[in-house]
Amino acid sequence: LFGRLHHLRAAAARARAAELLERFGLDGHDGPAKDLSGGLRRRLDLAASMILAPPVLFLDEPTTGLDPRSRTEIWGAVRELVAGGTTVLLTTQYLEEADQLADRISVIDAGRVVAEGTPDELKARLGGDRLDVVIHDPARLEEAAVIVSDVASAPAEIDRDTRHVSAPVEERVRALTRVLPALAAAGIEAEDVALRRPTLDEVFLNLTTDGGGR
Repeated sequence: LFGRLHHLRAAAARARAAELLERFGLDGHDGPAKDLSGGLRRRLDLAASMILAPPVLFLDEPTTGLDPRSRTEIWGAVRELVAGGTTVLLTTQYLEEADQLADRISVIDAGRVVAEGTPDELKARLGGDRLDVVIHDPARLEEAAVIVSDVASAPAEIDRDTRHVSAPVEERVRALTRVLPALAAAGIEAEDVALRRPTLDEVFLNLTTDGGGR
């Protein structure tokens, strides 16, 4: 149907439809589209949009409302499109999705582009790696934050709900080798210690108005 709407001849439309159904894992389904799961319907949407093999494809929040498995399947389909030479412009409210799929990201706040770059470039704006420490006793969080701040490049932040103390660090090994003995000397038990890159969620909160980044 979509092929005929785009003025493809019947034989060409059928051949292209069969190719796309196989490519998106839909060739085994023979029934109304309304009976497909949410993830399969999104794959069908992608297949229909590719009937003319457009060089540029715009996807507006293609995984909104999907469960994690279906979302991962759509990610795979998008990666296949890009690998096949299609340029994909994608809007999403899931920053993990942008991190997984995008070569370049534009962060929009209140209708304005407030930052643009690769995922790594945007994360680097928050100062590289972050040191995360989970404190056993919630009553010792403030003390732990002081100790973590001493080895960090900026004051530590406290998340009371998760008992996390987090701060950016410039020297990974030095931060780890200093913070653990300091916590132990103060009698503060750390349940977990990790070094990680900033997330795009943290970048977004830092850049947008509500996050106080501007």
